[in-house]
Amino acid sequence: MLMASISDSETTNRGSMWELDQNLDQPMDEEASQLKNMYREKKFSSILLLRLAFQSLGVVFGDLGTSPLYVFYNIFPHGVDDDEDVIGALSLIIYTLTLIPLMKYVFVVLRANDNGQGGTFALYSLLCRHAKVSTIPNQHKTDEELTTYSRQTYEENSLAAKVKRWLEGHAYKKNCLLILVLIGTCTAIGDGILTPAISVLSASGGIRVQNQNMSTDVVVIVAVVILIGLFCMQHYGTDKVGWLFAPLVLLWFILIGSVGVVNIHKYNSSVLKAYNPVYIFRYFKRGKSEIWTSLGGVMLSITGTEALYADLCHFPVLAIQIAFTLVVFPCLLLAYTGQAAYIIDHKDHVADAFYRSIPGPIYWPAFIIATLAAVVASQATISATYSIIKQALALGCFPRVNVVHTSKKFLGQIYIPDINWVLMILCIAVTAGFKNQSQIGNAYGTAVVIVMLVTTFLMVPVMLLVWKSHWILVVIFLVLSLTVELPYFTACINKVDQGGWVPLVIAITFFIIMYVWHFCTVKRYEFEMHSKVSMAWILGLGPSLGLVRVPGIGFVYTELASGVPHIFSHFITNLPAIHSVVVFVCVKYLPVYTVPVEERFIMKRIGPKNYHMFRCVARYGYKDIHKKDEDFEKMLLDRLLVFVRLESMMDGYSDSEDFTMMEQKAERSTRALLTEKAGSNTMSSIGDMSYSSHDSIMPAKSPLTGNSLTRYSSQTFGDEQEFLNRCKDAGVVHILGNTVVQARRDSGIVKKVAVNYVYAFLRKLCRENSVIFNVPHESLLNVGQIYYI
Repeated sequence: MLMASISDSETTNRGSMWELDQNLDQPMDEEASQLKNMYREKKFSSILLLRLAFQSLGVVFGDLGTSPLYVFYNIFPHGVDDDEDVIGALSLIIYTLTLIPLMKYVFVVLRANDNGQGGTFALYSLLCRHAKVSTIPNQHKTDEELTTYSRQTYEENSLAAKVKRWLEGHAYKKNCLLILVLIGTCTAIGDGILTPAISVLSASGGIRVQNQNMSTDVVVIVAVVILIGLFCMQHYGTDKVGWLFAPLVLLWFILIGSVGVVNIHKYNSSVLKAYNPVYIFRYFKRGKSEIWTSLGGVMLSITGTEALYADLCHFPVLAIQIAFTLVVFPCLLLAYTGQAAYIIDHKDHVADAFYRSIPGPIYWPAFIIATLAAVVASQATISATYSIIKQALALGCFPRVNVVHTSKKFLGQIYIPDINWVLMILCIAVTAGFKNQSQIGNAYGTAVVIVMLVTTFLMVPVMLLVWKSHWILVVIFLVLSLTVELPYFTACINKVDQGGWVPLVIAITFFIIMYVWHFCTVKRYEFEMHSKVSMAWILGLGPSLGLVRVPGIGFVYTELASGVPHIFSHFITNLPAIHSVVVFVCVKYLPVYTVPVEERFIMKRIGPKNYHMFRCVARYGYKDIHKKDEDFEKMLLDRLLVFVRLESMMDGYSDSEDFTMMEQKAERSTRALLTEKAGSNTMSSIGDMSYSSHDSIMPAKSPLTGNSLTRYSSQTFGDEQEFLNRCKDAGVVHILGNTVVQARRDSGIVKKVAVNYVYAFLRKLCRENSVIFNVPHESLLNVGQIYYI
């Protein structure tokens, strides 16, 4: 192990040696010269748009649609005394649905999507592209040339430019923005626990309505069994049964809307006066102590709204708007109005008003549909939680966990086993622990309103930087949103002791995990940046690097996209040999939803040709997944050989302009070259790689030793391909840093606990990079180091 530390003299001495480093290790601008295609939403035909609107019902609106199962019980947990209370509560529900889901989300927030991706991390990714607010500064201007990397430009004195400079001004502002995003993310994970609990428990309660002697424990057991079955089926994915979701949810909306119309006609049509907002003021004017606390129950009528945004997937915004305005919104209004009419005539039935208001002949079919709709709603929230964890993982805010791709057709359908079992245990604990909708509802409302507040605050810089909206419009949006959400927030916080503490505990736990992991990740990156090796020192060692260059290819993994990592100097100072070809591999994630495969790898040469040193940067988006059948090693080798071939094609273009034009043309032909390589005689030796790392430490038996190696090192580009093929046949080794991060001795107690215990524990639990990239165990070499931060 190497006790590593940051040298101040190395970082401050920027003389001629630093200039030499810059000349020898230039950014990879020419490799990344792509034609930039700004994202534009596709134009859909009317029939296709209606079809997508229908399909979105099963994916987006399940959670919001099942709210009528439990809203009125949570508004009036102790029963109803006055008809005016029911009218006032209904009026609140109507205008809350109108202002938050309809006006705020469907017509404003949904437009703030990252190429079809929604949620707090999508907003954060948008901001990271338009301002330098990322806490890990590993982005380069070449990344902006990606076809999926869209951003705005600003005039120098514009409001957007001033906001951008203000956000980039200090590190604490970037940290505050990250903390805000993590709060929203952690609370959204809490939604993934509470939604299945309250939805399934409320739906299961229907079996007790027809048999009042049945114990509550039976309902809880039925709900727990359904939940266990739901989580145990997650690894199969929803690809095979997903087509059933949309018809089922549509049937659910038709059912609750129709029952609502029947109840309005049958019991009390006077409830229609609740559409007059005057009754909201009358409701609060009555001054009862229960009025303010009932807002927490009203809040549950818009649960699923944030999931609507997070589950946007690749549905066009217009399809979501059509589905909500034509189906979801009117059916929900009818359902709540019908329940209110029933409650006015049956004040003692408020606890199970939904099931009691259903006509007898269709009761059991309605119970089955309600249970299935609750399962669909839970599935959508669980899938959204997987997606959130995947985004957090990609942006360096969550430990590396196993992400399984469950569908060959749809990129976004994933399954995370570790998170699945944690969600199941917590969900069952909440269901069995509380046993009633009221306390779970209090917890649920707290989680939902916090996520909404986070979205509201994140929308402000998005509107200014991304949309370039006038500041008056931004103020109007902020004031209207907070006017509605802050009262709900205060009402939910007042119920912390009645179950509202659950999402807070869950959010705090996940926040500690995510923030500690991100903090240590940033410190590791900063350490590597400050301790990277001088290129001048590498060149001073000569082509042999002062060692025996044994045949083979060594992939040295690093988090640095430029410079030689400290792990390499540690390696060559402790071992007498190094591979004849060295490739520094940097895997980094960008604030884009995906990086096209043809643009994923950037390759360049480091130093003179006879050093045989290269750098490869593999870029991924936060939705990209490392599939099990993906041979990362083969992709690296293919890209290396294609780069050498392109380089040989461009040899002789000394004029910079001609060189750039030639490389742009060559880059566009990369796919063709990869295809051609498969059948080319020149490169036919790149076949299946069956080799062992032990082969690379036997130079005596290799044909590329001594003078032979020097001869190959001085060959032309054409011969270098053959040289690389022989090195590949000799063996490929993946060199990874097995770093131990510890807090410095002079650190505070909080930092020591966070780094030495929490982070160390998470490192033991998370997956190694070698597993993620499917590196063969026999080709793996770990280099140990200790970083003091």
